[in-house]
Amino acid sequence: MTYKVEFSPAAKRAFDKLPKDIQRRLAAMIGDLMEQPRPRQSIKMTGHDLYRIRSGDYRLIYRIEDDKLVVLIVTIGHRREVYR
Repeated sequence: MTYKVEFSPAAKRAFDKLPKDIQRRLAAMIGDLMEQPRPRQSIKMTGHDLYRIRSGDYRLIYRIEDDKLVVLIVTIGHRREVYR
């Protein structure tokens, strides 16, 4: 069962502003979310219906909509900024 990955407008803008090497790293992780939306390294965030995956100092926050088979990327950013 493959999921469709969608970006919120803010997440898309943040992704486009990242350096190319970090974009490539995150793009590989996003591609993996299509097959497995809850990989072992993902963590469900406390108090929210969101999941987090980390890649170095960068975090990818996303929501899984199982009924629609959609993974919605909510935000992407550096760890010091992404949780604000």
